[in-house]
Amino acid sequence: MKDLLISIITVAFNSENTIQNTIESIFNQTYQHIEYILVDGGSTDGTKDIIRFYENKINCYISEPDQGIYDAMNKGIKLASGDIVGILNADDLFYDHSILEKIVKEFNDADIDAVYGDVQFFHLEKQNKIVRYYSSKRFKPYKFKYGIMPAHPSFYAKRELFDKFGFYKIDYQIAADFELLLRFIYKNNIKCRYLEQAFVSMRPGGISNRSFKSNWILNKEILRACSENGVKTNYFYIYSKYFRKIFEFIGNS
Repeated sequence: MKDLLISIITVAFNSENTIQNTIESIFNQTYQHIEYILVDGGSTDGTKDIIRFYENKINCYISEPDQGIYDAMNKGIKLASGDIVGILNADDLFYDHSILEKIVKEFNDADIDAVYGDVQFFHLEKQNKIVRYYSSKRFKPYKFKYGIMPAHPSFYAKRELFDKFGFYKIDYQIAADFELLLRFIYKNNIKCRYLEQAFVSMRPGGISNRSFKSNWILNKEILRACSENGVKTNYFYIYSKYFRKIFEFIGNS
């Protein structure tokens, strides 16, 4: 297997309760050809103290104010020199110790630009209790018009794609990840492979699920992303995904 260099970017801000587990999750991977980049938004709690403890193992670390999570992600990607880029944020963990090895194997086995898989969400107080599983198995590019995308935390892509097709748009509040995946996968038709495997274990409570207002902003930005990238859709299509989730829940209960 060719030893591709994989750049892992962690974005953190006031993450003293979770950042250590995230860092150790990376260093515990069986795959060793890792470039680790940590971008802190100028934390004011104990985050930076924890990071400094591991600083000799981190390839690149910056701590400075940013314009939000997508700006921080862009900073990390621009610092990356790996063949492949992936993001593991400060509340997240790799599903197991061999995830990166499996991801690199996919790139070695096929002529692809990106790979994605699944993510799982665990209980805030009981890490071994899974409360939700997001599968990307049924994703097809046409589903973008319904506001459906592959699990973004599981998305690993060749570094060169960002130079070719652009970075996260920081004028999006919530849906810049949706817009980037839409732009890469649908508009530019990159070659992707799905790996039926949980890549990441996450804590629940992302920004898009915090309130009715944030959910409304999310769907408004999804409509904008589709418009900007040539996908014909409307609010009826986008909101229909919630009815799909209800029926899937009923069917699985």
